[in-house]
Amino acid sequence: MTGTMVFCTLFDSYYLDKGLTLYRSLEKVSDRFKLYIFCLDDPSYEILKDLRLERAVPVHHSEIEDETLLKLKEERSKAEYCWTCTPVTIEYVLKHFKESSCTYIDADLYFFADPQILFDEMEQPGNDITITAHRFKNNWNGRRLCKRSGKYCVEFNYFNQSENSREALNWWKERCLEWCYHLYEPERMGDQKYLEKFPKLFKGVHELQHLGGGVAPWNLGQYELAAAQDGKIRLRVKGSREEFPLVFYHFQNLRYLSEQKVNISSGTHSRKLKDAIYRPYLLAIEDSRDTLKKYGVTFSVKKVYSSNKFIAFLQGNVLRFKVKSLSDIYDLRTIQSHAHYGNMDDECLHSNGHMP
Repeated sequence: MTGTMVFCTLFDSYYLDKGLTLYRSLEKVSDRFKLYIFCLDDPSYEILKDLRLERAVPVHHSEIEDETLLKLKEERSKAEYCWTCTPVTIEYVLKHFKESSCTYIDADLYFFADPQILFDEMEQPGNDITITAHRFKNNWNGRRLCKRSGKYCVEFNYFNQSENSREALNWWKERCLEWCYHLYEPERMGDQKYLEKFPKLFKGVHELQHLGGGVAPWNLGQYELAAAQDGKIRLRVKGSREEFPLVFYHFQNLRYLSEQKVNISSGTHSRKLKDAIYRPYLLAIEDSRDTLKKYGVTFSVKKVYSSNKFIAFLQGNVLRFKVKSLSDIYDLRTIQSHAHYGNMDDECLHSNGHMP
């Protein structure tokens, strides 16, 4: 067993509910972690400082923003700017705080189990860097997604203090400063497709093997629920007997249709699997929002990535209503009622196809 697990993440006040939920999920499963939170606006920093989270270290955006980043902040969308800053934050933790390693985690992750099992794998001799694959399904659509978004996902990436690791991190940072947009190009997409070059350019690059790290809507359909009890979840690979504990889940593409209706975009048709994973997260998000209400924080239902105005309009006003499965629409009122009273028919957890 290693010492303290060091993580970093970044977000602004728009993502504060997810960031706080991420921290609380880690706190539930481990007492051996430290989370550096890079606050990309003043309100998020002030609120996190006031909350005095025991194992969190809020870092004000001015600590990392030099002249180059400030210029890019004006040119890129909020999401694109966050992606640009990802390698900057990891490098800052290693350089400024002198941590022996740092693992970047996206703010919309949620931990169901102690991530120590992942560190046991990542810190094997010879591993300087760990990157996490999307694990798209090996079919036409999976290959299309891989070509578009890249083999690897910037959701959970480990770097240590080795010269090799620091070289890779600096290379990644320079590429993101040059170009980091929500556009799909043959060798570029945001901060993400750059990772595909890591195994070719650098030594000590390890691809995370534990299936419990990296489960997300784009690969959830490959698994089925094996067991769920006391907040712990075990999944099984479809068509096999291989089971594994779910360590963290990436709640990407969660879209609020209104204040009470959520399109979870789960990637699975299994209602039991959806409920096991998404119900606790949605309740946790609501708890975080309740905490943040006293600070006057509100959250828009619109989600925008692109700096292109037309694409941003589509993302904020059209794409959030894209529903692949009617059972992906959850009603927060019935979930909260179920949590309060218990033993409610699972059918009631969904809005039965009624759009807000």
